[in-house]
Amino acid sequence: MEELVRGLPKLPSLKSIRHLTPLAKQEYRNGLLYLSPWILGFLAFTLIPMIATLIFSFMNIKITDGVLNPPQFVGFDNYETLFGDPQVWNMRPNSTPGSLWITIRFGLIALPVGILLPLGLALMMNNKHLKGQSFFRSMFYMPYIIPFVASVFLWGGILNPETGWVNRTLIALGIPKENTPGWANDINWVYPTYVIMGIWGIGNAMLTMLAGIQGVPTDLYDAAEVDGAGKLATFWNVTFPMISPVIFYNLVLSVVGLFQYFLVPLVINAGTGRPGGATMFYNLYLYKTFFTNQNMSYGSTLAWILFLVILVVTVVMFATARYWVYYASDKG
Repeated sequence: MEELVRGLPKLPSLKSIRHLTPLAKQEYRNGLLYLSPWILGFLAFTLIPMIATLIFSFMNIKITDGVLNPPQFVGFDNYETLFGDPQVWNMRPNSTPGSLWITIRFGLIALPVGILLPLGLALMMNNKHLKGQSFFRSMFYMPYIIPFVASVFLWGGILNPETGWVNRTLIALGIPKENTPGWANDINWVYPTYVIMGIWGIGNAMLTMLAGIQGVPTDLYDAAEVDGAGKLATFWNVTFPMISPVIFYNLVLSVVGLFQYFLVPLVINAGTGRPGGATMFYNLYLYKTFFTNQNMSYGSTLAWILFLVILVVTVVMFATARYWVYYASDKG
């Protein structure tokens, strides 16, 4: 951490600004002017709303109360309610798990697929024997640029248990209709369904990993070949260490995205938690509390707990990265 802080440029003090030359002061003012749209946007749409939700979490505010009823300060009551909320924390067997554990359980399924599959595709795209590499790269990336809601509706139709062409194909192959998957309507198939929908958009992760692979110095591969290393040993001792920063980057984005998983269950299962409450993800529960139930205080509390959970997980990931992420520019 100290090395990171030492590497950051120091912010100019007011005293140092006063001693700048007229030309430097003009450039400084121009820089602030060009940054002002972003600064104003950050203040209006990020910082001020964050502060407001933090204040709301210590009060009792509901949209249905109207403006004539002044909000009441309730201290940590909302946090006490949250930590006792079975909809968030329930882990009892033979019962519907809490939304946080639903999110974590789905993440344990989706995260390995979201990292390993793009890595495998990137390795395949980098194979010198593959013909039409540019075509395949474009085809794998193209679904990523399709609006996500449109792709969710598309896959909802493809995997429809009654009319989707996947089940129709299975029936045409001789599988009885009652034995075909229920997909998003079946508690045993709903998570694989969501993972399949997520695979549709792995093109961006594949391209970043492919760029990392193509940036590995070729002399390292030549040295590994001279030493008699096989393909697996070359990947593990050369390719993986060199692209580990890219893998770590995608891993952080994937973890944050999984904790914020929301749109697919909202569109496919109408945000109801069907089947059997298995799709009531934490972010969906937050959305329904805030906008459907119009409980701004408890919704803000849920949002801040989610922020703290993501912060803790991210800090742990960065703390453990030193043991497996290799940066070629590191000294030592």
